Amino acid sequence: MGKKGKREKKGKGAEKTAAKMERKVSRRARKEEEDLEALIAEFQSLDAKKTQVIETSCPPPSPRLNGSLSAHPEKDELILFGGEYFNGQKTYLYNELYVYSIRKNSWTKVEVPNPPPRRCAHQAAVVPTGGGQLWVFGGEFASPNGEQFYHYKDLWVLHLATKTWEQVKASGGPSGRSGHRMVACKRQLIVFGGFHESARDYIYYNDVYAFNLDSFTWSKLAPSGIGPAPRSGCQMATTPEGSIIIYGGYSKQRIKKDVDKGTLHTDMFLLKTEGSGKEEADKWAWSRLNPSGVKPAPRSGFSVAISPSNRSLLFGGVHDEEEEESIEGDFFNDIYFYDMGKNRWFPGQLKGPKSEKRKRRRGRQTEAEGAGDEMEKQPPQGPMEIVKEVVAEDGTVMTIKQVISGPGEERERSESEEEEEEDGALGQQVEPCPRSNAMVAVKHGVLYVYGGMFEVGDRQFTLSDLYSIDLHKMEEWKVLVEMDPKAQEWLEESESDDDDDMEGAEGGEEEEESSEEESEDEEGGEQHPSVQPDEKQADYLSRTEQYWIKLARSNMGSDAKEKKVAKVAHAMAKAFYEDSV
Repeated sequence: MGKKGKREKKGKGAEKTAAKMERKVSRRARKEEEDLEALIAEFQSLDAKKTQVIETSCPPPSPRLNGSLSAHPEKDELILFGGEYFNGQKTYLYNELYVYSIRKNSWTKVEVPNPPPRRCAHQAAVVPTGGGQLWVFGGEFASPNGEQFYHYKDLWVLHLATKTWEQVKASGGPSGRSGHRMVACKRQLIVFGGFHESARDYIYYNDVYAFNLDSFTWSKLAPSGIGPAPRSGCQMATTPEGSIIIYGGYSKQRIKKDVDKGTLHTDMFLLKTEGSGKEEADKWAWSRLNPSGVKPAPRSGFSVAISPSNRSLLFGGVHDEEEEESIEGDFFNDIYFYDMGKNRWFPGQLKGPKSEKRKRRRGRQTEAEGAGDEMEKQPPQGPMEIVKEVVAEDGTVMTIKQVISGPGEERERSESEEEEEEDGALGQQVEPCPRSNAMVAVKHGVLYVYGGMFEVGDRQFTLSDLYSIDLHKMEEWKVLVEMDPKAQEWLEESESDDDDDMEGAEGGEEEEESSEEESEDEEGGEQHPSVQPDEKQADYLSRTEQYWIKLARSNMGSDAKEKKVAKVAHAMAKAFYEDSV
């Protein structure tokens, strides 16, 4: 048998295996989903009681990740929908709708009758039809304990002009899934990939579906060529010519009983039409892309958007290092651009405000001449924290931060190195802390980043801050909404109880408030004289040692000696602990 015949036989075998696995997952998931359907139905009955649109000015939304942030096609507004929050014990799902006014820097909560059920890891795409439409497909609902999942396969549209939700029922669409990607391409919505998970099994997809925005019908595409392997969480972007680019993503496979191996994909593909221009008649074809330039480090959980000048962008993410009994993640806060015309990756470098750079250059020579012996007499200063600390309600310290080298270390650098730093990423710029699963949108060439999460040890920090950066200038990040430390709550597993599951899945606002009140009462009325302050400090330093070492190393560079890194990390942790108590 020739090579072609072998490939075809292998391809058919893989298709059969995938189909068999899908049936297996479907059977096991059916019982779980039936249990969750009853819970979802209860929530929908509560939502059905809303009979009119109510718009209320409000504080920034509560911390969340895996929601969707979309730019209004006609107004200077961003639209936030859905998402999830995990406090260590319970998972909270949302179907709230918030609108952020870019000009006023203010939030409005919009309550619309009959919204989609609570969900996260869905996809949203905006089209300008009829004053603007926000289309939402798929996503997942989780039980409060996070062990059961319901994967949606429903399609909704929010008519922005009239503020009404409509469920669009059309057969032949994708199966239930989350972590998929969806983009608007001409007069179609294109859906690719994703995954479906039950308590014991999972399956990843690489199928492609198109929803026609004129006929309201689904069709499954059958592109020729070799396409991407099954995956979720990839980058998906539409080119001006109507082609689609797929990059990266994540998948896992079972290598033996109860042992899974994750894969961070770094390959890139182009899905191109080869038809007459009529979408239904178009033939699609996959081809592999080999871009040049500086590519992003492998990661999952990154956020994507379309930026000016025919580019797509990638922000943040996490690279999980999987060991036998634990997973430790390196989180990112960098930006990478992909130039779709040149097929080239390059990192986004902060240039810094021009006036500040001119000032620094003008003053450098004067400072060097005037400092003289005085500078030599000053004791060397170590790394400095230029963004504030945040103390959570339970006393855990986290930082929205950036560590920079002190003046003593700056003097050791050559003038050319300083100029190079000024022309590139300025060390003293405020920027979002590293995170994954953030929500991003681009409006008028400005990137907005909201929420997401990062981890310190076994604890997850879910964010509610909002940053922006002008992608044309790439000068500096702006903080539009700061992180609220009171919004942080973390309950250890040992504290877990089996309270009302419905409260846990609903949204948790009332429960979070009551938890905060209880914790305040406990702090005010109960003391622990048996635990000395130095013991508490030692315990904190021990629990967070690896975090501070990682932070110190990332700012001191890979060439720094281990002893020096450990010393700086210890000093940073101790200083932050002492400031917080």
